[in-house]
Parts: sequence; C-alpha cells; structure tokens
Amino acid sequence: MIGKLKGLIDSYGEDYVILDVGGVGYQVHCASRTLQALPSPGGAAVLSIETYVREDQIKLFGFRSDHEREWFRVLQTVQGVGAKVALAVLGTLSPTDLANAIALRDKAAVARTPGVGPKVAERIVSELKDKAPGFADVDPAVVQLSGAIDNNRAPRPVTDAISALVNLGYGQPQAAAAIAAASRSAGESAETAHLIRLGLKELSK
Repeated sequence: MIGKLKGLIDSYGEDYVILDVGGVGYQVHCASRTLQALPSPGGAAVLSIETYVREDQIKLFGFRSDHEREWFRVLQTVQGVGAKVALAVLGTLSPTDLANAIALRDKAAVARTPGVGPKVAERIVSELKDKAPGFADVDPAVVQLSGAIDNNRAPRPVTDAISALVNLGYGQPQAAAAIAAASRSAGESAETAHLIRLGLKELSK
C-alpha cells in the first residue's frame, strides 16, 4: 500500500493532480481545498495517501496531512458517506472546522457541502459526535452545552437565551459559545434576560 508520495506537480485535472515521483506520474484524487493549496506545476509537494484497491482499478486519494486523511477514513464510517462525499466535505471544511461543527452539532455547516443534504449532514453529526471533541478546537463546556441542547436537556433560560441571540442574527455555534460562557459566570440559576446581556458582552469582546 502507498502511504505517502513526495514529488513534483506535473499537472492538474478537475479533481486530481498528477504527481511526478522519480519519473512516474501518479494520479491522486484530492479535495478542492487540498488542490488549491498545492503549488503550480513544477513545484514540490508531499501528500499523505489513502490507497483504494478494487477489482477493476487502483485509486489514490491525497491529503495535506495524516490528520486530514484520518478524517477521510472516519467520515466513511457514516452510513451513506463514500469516498466522493468524504472528499467533498473536506473540500468545504478544514479538519478543524469539521471537528468543531460536529462537536457543536452544527448540521448547517456540514450541509454547506455540495451534494450533502440535511439527512446526510444529520447522520455525520450524530454518528461522529463522540469522535469529534478530541479533535475540536472548542471549549469542552460549549460542546457539553450543545449536546444538552441537542438532547433537550439544557435549562430553559439557556435555550431561550441562545434562541434570542440567534434571532438577533448570530450563528447557533456563536450563540451557544457566548451563552455557555455567560452561564459559567452567572451560575445555573441565572434568568434569560441576564444571560442574554452577558452573552452579548461575550460576543462584543
């Protein structure tokens, strides 16, 4: 199996790059974000490789890091997500943004991926929710709160305060993070209006 390729960029296709390694051109399929980050033809590049062997073909998928390749593998453990959809997701979200979106149950962020509808986004977020927090760049308290909201276990003042911030135009993850911070400083018995005021202060920092 090929795990890594180091060579010179020969040319680009719509969703792949030809990487010249010692005179041999390897066709490597990549996410759009990866292709955009690679150098012009003639430039040196290193790609982590996932090798797929089928009866009728061998296909190589390339990634800028082992971390990105790991997410490619993890995404395909979700029902209905194959290599094409996994690459599309990684073309829309960086590994960190993907981990954050899953940890925060942000289905809308995942659904921005072309070809990924609300149902697939829902499955990605729900089936990978236990794997994402370790990779996420998010306050664990916010992850916990997002999970509580998702499972209808969050206190009413907290959910009402988040809803109010969302109605003011803030994104759900932003609002949840602000109210999580507000709730920490105000205590569990804080009322909705107080949480909203503190949340707005957090957002204005």
